[in-house]
Amino acid sequence: MTAIRLLLVDDDPLVRAGLSFMMGGAADIEIVGEAADGGEVEALVDRTRPDVVLMDIRMPSVDGLTATQRLRRREDAPQVVVLTTFHADDQVLRALRAGAAGFVLKDTPPAEILDAVRRVAAGDPVLSPAVTRQLMAHAAGSAADNRRTRARERITALAEREREVAVAVGRGLSNAEIAGTLFMSVATVKAHVSRILARLGLNNRVQIALLAYDAGLLEEEDGHDGH
Repeated sequence: MTAIRLLLVDDDPLVRAGLSFMMGGAADIEIVGEAADGGEVEALVDRTRPDVVLMDIRMPSVDGLTATQRLRRREDAPQVVVLTTFHADDQVLRALRAGAAGFVLKDTPPAEILDAVRRVAAGDPVLSPAVTRQLMAHAAGSAADNRRTRARERITALAEREREVAVAVGRGLSNAEIAGTLFMSVATVKAHVSRILARLGLNNRVQIALLAYDAGLLEEEDGHDGH
């Protein structure tokens, strides 16, 4: 089995050492580089070709948000998992909108951080629906109405079945769970997800979830369910 190539980015040398020690012990993960600032990331990615970047949000020169935006604009960009000390952090939400595949808290147990890296490398987002809602509530406000209008306009590009899949992704369901809920094969779900990403110009499932939330689709579904 090919090891997952991991790049660590954090301005605190103790955090990097701890992560390196923790991740380096896993047989299926290879740490290919470390950076102390977001400004170093692109050159390191060119040199080391990581599959996943574990990215701190707060760094002195170039923060993790800016570094994530720069990375995700590239062809064959690595997946980014954001490291943060806060659940409800506007910068985390902005990083997710920029294309990060999820986030983990710095005090998360080591096994869960390892699991997050593995899942993201396999193409699964690392974001629970409960945390998504908490982030969204935190970010709600004057900008929310504008976002909703724009999101609803974008969602109109989807066929009805694709829209159903987008809502299910927004609820945090896996491909297998979506297949069971919507009575289709896993392969069909994957095809729908790929088409949604292409049609809406999105990076990953997290961005589908954010767009479904912004458009108010999850609230509509909750209403249908009688919650």
